[in-house]
Amino acid sequence: MNRLDVRLILSHLLVAVLGAIATYVIVRQLAPAIFDESMRMSGTGGMGGPGQGGVGSLREQFADAVDGALLVGALVGALAAALFGTFAAYRLIRPLATVRAATREMAQGRYAVPVPIPRETELADLATDVNTLGRALAETEERRVRLLGEVAHEMRTPLTVIDGYVEAMIDGVLPATPTELGRVSDEVRRLRRLSDDLSALSRAQEGRLHLVLRDVDLRSLAHTAAERLRPQAEDAGLTLVVDPATDPILVAADPDRISQVVTNLLGNAIRATPPGGELRVTCRRDDGAGLVEVADSGEGLDAADLERVFERFYRVPGRRSSEGDTGSGIGLTVARGIMRAHGGDLVAQSPGRGRGATFTARLPLGSHPSSRTV
Repeated sequence: MNRLDVRLILSHLLVAVLGAIATYVIVRQLAPAIFDESMRMSGTGGMGGPGQGGVGSLREQFADAVDGALLVGALVGALAAALFGTFAAYRLIRPLATVRAATREMAQGRYAVPVPIPRETELADLATDVNTLGRALAETEERRVRLLGEVAHEMRTPLTVIDGYVEAMIDGVLPATPTELGRVSDEVRRLRRLSDDLSALSRAQEGRLHLVLRDVDLRSLAHTAAERLRPQAEDAGLTLVVDPATDPILVAADPDRISQVVTNLLGNAIRATPPGGELRVTCRRDDGAGLVEVADSGEGLDAADLERVFERFYRVPGRRSSEGDTGSGIGLTVARGIMRAHGGDLVAQSPGRGRGATFTARLPLGSHPSSRTV
């Protein structure tokens, strides 16, 4: 009975029944009185003559009485139907007006506007969807504001270091040796990395990633990218195991972009794994696709975070932080965008918090070299 279509049908049926009942009651009550009054005015006193003329006159008087009663009954029935229809329309329009007011509030940036859930199933579904939309918009706005603060913080740290070193060199406190200039260069690279991540995120979200596809060996790409981060893993006290496939895995891909994905995944794994842990990079074939798996024995993920880690600006609650961590919360979003632009995907798996995680990048096998923007 809470389905809107059923209630609308029943309301129309009830309006028709109310009109018919009102008409019947009015006719039943008024027709005799009108007929008697008609007979009295004709002088028959309710006794028709025996002739044909008397019968005809009686029929006309009866028809007039019924016509008058039907007219009054129809007017009363229409009035009753109109009143009930107005009430039914009000019951329908009121929750829609509430939803409309809530959407206007959201359009002005006020997302915490709960919409009451009506009894009608369809309207209840609509109100629930609007409430869900409001919460999602509020979370997105919160992450956006947090990202601005984090980006400002990430920029402030290297800029402060650069400013301090340069000022010290100008004042003669520090010599402009290759060692000191190298430290300045490290901070400049941190700024460039942050800028590149933000730029890549923007292009991925707007569909403007330019890919130069070539026939490449996926296992060779993954091996080279992983070995590039081996010193960083060893400095963190971690064991890095690279297990490429025995046979080439040929794919059509942009080697620079795929290397960026593997580097990003392995860098995240290093930050998520405490000293003494293990990292493993594996390449293999699976059902017409080439896979690169980056697994760690680190902090792991809850089931609710397996998809959320790919959301823009999302940071896993309670994740460990390490010195020099320059993550901005957008690397995985960019990595998934790159994989999907290649026609593949990037997914996460984890048995739970504290039990490690595995990120799997999938690329379709094939040989279709070209250059395109996606």
